[in-house]
Amino acid sequence: MPESTTEERLRWITPILAGEISIKSMAKVSPFSKRTIKYWLSYYRKGGKEALRPKSRRPKTNPKETPIRIKERVVELRKETGLGAKKLSWKLEKEGIRLHYQTVHKIVKKEGLTRKYRTRKVRYKYLKTPPVKGELVEIDIKYVPQRLSGRRFYQFTAIDTASRWRYLEIMDDKSTLSAMRFLKHLTREADFKIEAVKTDNDSAFTNRYTGYSKSSDPLNPRLHAFDKLCKEFNITHYLIDPGKPAQNGKVERSHRTDQEMFYDKLKFSSFEELRYKVKLWNMYYNDLEHCGLNGKTPNQALSSGVQNVCI
Repeated sequence: MPESTTEERLRWITPILAGEISIKSMAKVSPFSKRTIKYWLSYYRKGGKEALRPKSRRPKTNPKETPIRIKERVVELRKETGLGAKKLSWKLEKEGIRLHYQTVHKIVKKEGLTRKYRTRKVRYKYLKTPPVKGELVEIDIKYVPQRLSGRRFYQFTAIDTASRWRYLEIMDDKSTLSAMRFLKHLTREADFKIEAVKTDNDSAFTNRYTGYSKSSDPLNPRLHAFDKLCKEFNITHYLIDPGKPAQNGKVERSHRTDQEMFYDKLKFSSFEELRYKVKLWNMYYNDLEHCGLNGKTPNQALSSGVQNVCI
């Protein structure tokens, strides 16, 4: 018995090539038509046995294929901005090019421009209630990668979990005093009432892991200065679990955007220049479309009351 389609075709045309039987007679005893047998004979005479190998029936052209100019624009935008498929489709729509985000993703993937992850992330489904603006604001501190005159500077970040609206400020240290000053500026800049903030367990925000054991009364330790300020502003202060930065996921994700789209592309000559460019960058960020807002920008979410759609 033949082991492949190629051998099966060769088996039927071999008697004809040897002159033992005619094409017409072979078509009467085989399950194939006279035309098919003629094609096989023609293929064999031109290229031998390998020419009988089945060829793909996939069409060589597609009338609905994305034009090459649009593909080039997608690749160009991806290299310039590093944005994902949805955000790229929104940018293209502003240029008058309507392209589904899945098509954009296929183009980016085919060009080898997708992000390489070492492991597949496990996603869990949680039942959550979409927050309203001001209900919870995540606060964190990021090191500024570039040192200026040998000094390290710090970026204090606050992001509203409902609207993704952010406020940034550069400090020359990450002390409790700087954290308190940042919170005061945040309450002044935000045009909504902040009900609660969530931070990690850095000593700038809490003394739970640095001061409780040293307290003369561990069961009733002295209240941290940042907690006192929160109490003064009638703001609830939540702490994430130790070693669980994902619980502050929105501000951590925004820090990755800062690194890739701001710090990796710009250099600074002075502290004043750094503060000025960070302010401009934050204004630009608040006008960027977000997947969690279904294509809206944080400023649009604040003005229209759009809630976070990522449940």
